[in-house]
Amino acid sequence: MTRPRCLDLFCKAGGASAGYAQAGFDVTGVDIEPQPRYPFSFVQGDALEYVAAHGHEYDLIAASPPCQAHTSLRGRWGRDYPDLISATRAALIATGRPYVIENVAGAPLLNPIMLCGSMFDLRVIRHRLFETNPAIWFPPGGCTHPKGAVGRRGHLGDREWMTVTGHFSDVAKAGRAMGIDWMTQRELAQAIPPAYTNWLGTQMMGACAELAG
Repeated sequence: MTRPRCLDLFCKAGGASAGYAQAGFDVTGVDIEPQPRYPFSFVQGDALEYVAAHGHEYDLIAASPPCQAHTSLRGRWGRDYPDLISATRAALIATGRPYVIENVAGAPLLNPIMLCGSMFDLRVIRHRLFETNPAIWFPPGGCTHPKGAVGRRGHLGDREWMTVTGHFSDVAKAGRAMGIDWMTQRELAQAIPPAYTNWLGTQMMGACAELAG
C-alpha cells in the first residue's frame, strides 16, 4: 500500500520528520540550509515558496517556522528576528491540506496543545506548542518531570533530566533523552523529539484518510 505523504517545512536535521515517518508517512523535508544528516528525502530551498508550488501534492503538511522571535531569550541576542508564523499559516491553509505548526511556548499559535518529553517517558524537559488543523484538543497526558532550577549544562535535579538547550555537555546523553541518535550538539538543541510527532502524526492520519477518501 502507498504511504501517505508528509511535507515537513523548516525541517532542520529531521527530529520531527522521524516521528511522522514512525507514524506511517513518507516524509520529504524542506529547509533553506543544507542538512547533511537529514534522514529522508530533502529539498534545499525556501519553505514557503516550496509549499506554494507543491503543497497540494502532500497529504499532511508540518511546519516549524523559526522560533527566535518568540523565545524568552530573544532580548539577549540584540537583534530582531522575523515572525513567520502568520505567513506560514496562510500558506498552509491555501493548500487545503491538514497541517501542524510547531513553535515555542509564547508563540501566537491558534488553539495549540503543549507537548513535553515527560508525556512520552523521555528524560527531556522540552515544552513545545502545536497548532493543528483539524484541531487536536487534548495532549496524551500532563507533565510529570520535577520542577526546579536547571543547571548551566542543562541538567535538573538528579541530572537524569535535561533541557537540551544551549551548550549542554553530554551529546550522547542528550540524544538518548530526546530519542535521537544522528544529530550534532547544535542540531539537537533545535530538534523536536520524534515521539511528539509520532503521536501527532497518528492523530492526524485519520484526517488525511478522510480527505483522500
